[in-house]
Amino acid sequence: MRVAGIGFRRAATMASLRDALARAIGDGPPVQALASESSKASASVFRDLAAALDIPALGVSRADLSGIATLTQSPLVQARFGTGSLAEAAALAAAGPDARLIAARVVSGDNMATAAIADTEETNT
Repeated sequence: MRVAGIGFRRAATMASLRDALARAIGDGPPVQALASESSKASASVFRDLAAALDIPALGVSRADLSGIATLTQSPLVQARFGTGSLAEAAALAAAGPDARLIAARVVSGDNMATAAIADTEETNT
């Protein structure tokens, strides 16, 4: 499953989240779900984006985010959520135990939102 982890400031708009998501996806295939920390996942801007994309909006608990190793590091996010990147950790946690990060955290043009993409690794046996 391909999941976009989204981090955002309280004042972020739908355009902010869409921009971060578009930057993370690039030319790749669309995502099948959006994920963020549980309290952020209940924000209307996050839920509205998921509804507009017709995909699930998933909340990840702080306990599940804490300790997830991320490629990018923010001291503020580390102090608040226990991981270096909310977007990367949420994507990895929501995509499942075999997930790998395929797009590291990117920032929206207005610096109000971040996005990262994780996918489960498919194995052929």
